[in-house]
Amino acid sequence: MTLALAIASPDTLPRLPVMGVNLVDATAAQVIDTLLTPGHRARVAFMNAHCSNVAAGDRAYGDALASADMVLPDGIGIELAARFRGQRLTENLNGTDFVPALLERAARRGQSVFLLGGRTGVAEGAALGLCRRIPGLRIAGTRDGFDGMADEDAAIDQINASGADILLVALGVPFQDSWLARNEARLAPRLTMGVGALFDFLAGRVARAPERVRKARCEWIWRLAIEPRRMARRYVMGNPRFLARAGLSALAGIDRRSVLQRGLDLAVAGGTLLALSPLLAVVALAVRADSAGPVFFRQTRIGKDGTPFTMFKFRSMAQDAEASRAAIEAMSDREGICFKARQDPRVTRVGRLLRRWSIDELPQLINVLRGEMSVVGPRPALPKEVAAYPARALGRLAVKPGLTGIWQVSGRAEIGFDQMIDMDLAYIRSRSMGLNLMLLALTARAVVSGRGAY
Repeated sequence: MTLALAIASPDTLPRLPVMGVNLVDATAAQVIDTLLTPGHRARVAFMNAHCSNVAAGDRAYGDALASADMVLPDGIGIELAARFRGQRLTENLNGTDFVPALLERAARRGQSVFLLGGRTGVAEGAALGLCRRIPGLRIAGTRDGFDGMADEDAAIDQINASGADILLVALGVPFQDSWLARNEARLAPRLTMGVGALFDFLAGRVARAPERVRKARCEWIWRLAIEPRRMARRYVMGNPRFLARAGLSALAGIDRRSVLQRGLDLAVAGGTLLALSPLLAVVALAVRADSAGPVFFRQTRIGKDGTPFTMFKFRSMAQDAEASRAAIEAMSDREGICFKARQDPRVTRVGRLLRRWSIDELPQLINVLRGEMSVVGPRPALPKEVAAYPARALGRLAVKPGLTGIWQVSGRAEIGFDQMIDMDLAYIRSRSMGLNLMLLALTARAVVSGRGAY
């Protein structure tokens, strides 16, 4: 029996490669919306540290993960593996939270679910638990896993005859995902998902960690106390193995230039903050005494790969400067989409001095230490500016934004937008440690001359 596959709608969710698997990098709401799109057909798997360890030694399971339409990140171990490579996942899509949320949305759309897996009675118990939790959820059917799978053809016939829209399979790793991959063309439900031990949780056979424990990100410690044998094998022995593999994977993918750049960032930012700490304290007092409002100005800027972050500066304008910007945008002295006015009425008396000597930018050394910026690179743009970028200008987002760069030492605000883009793209193509050091030296000269600083 072979079923014609439905045409899936395009899946535009971003992916992040972690441990050789392209993980979905999106919020739970975005993933659920995509999976429940009418006509969308998908096979979904979860990956945690244990799954990664198993996949390293089981080729069929590794192939099943690689060929899945979506692999969702599940657990702190996967988050750590991403951070080893300097990346950050948007959300941890833990199956015990994600699947009920998916089914709640499915229930509102009138869609049904079939539960396959577990020991005798577990699937039925999980179905009862779901019905209590999600009023209106349609259970198309249940079937025990290990005994019920003895006749594979009969199991598939029952699933298809049920008319279920969603199939949840709880047969454990690696069997569940390998089984789904092998029988994908034979299964009628348009959404199939391997869910591990979820049915045991839903049926109440395995206690769930209290919410405060889950929020503290230490559920594995709590679970180790109540399931010592299984958890010791997975976490006490499995986690060090996984972290070692994650570390080696990160080292193998390290870009030597990026390592040198980060070393320069830490040395310059840390050393400068330490050396200038007395000056920074005096500036903070002057800003506070000159006008009402906070010492620091915080603003959302766009960083590497379009990631937003909060940029810090000493406040050099009146407290309501952002609200009054629209009224003075016609005063901009600069060509292009980036606003800059020499006679900006919002700038305070102390602010003019800070801008003349570029002291207002020094708090961005904190952004450098946090890894959101570099000491050298394109200046970080506002979201509004990036939204108006021509396609060519988006190349600026290929590297971390910087405190200084080619256009800053070439005239700053006197440089037009198109010329700034040319300079930034040229820097990105040619960047090196030698070029960075030269630009830092030229920055000191630009600060003293004050050219383009207002």
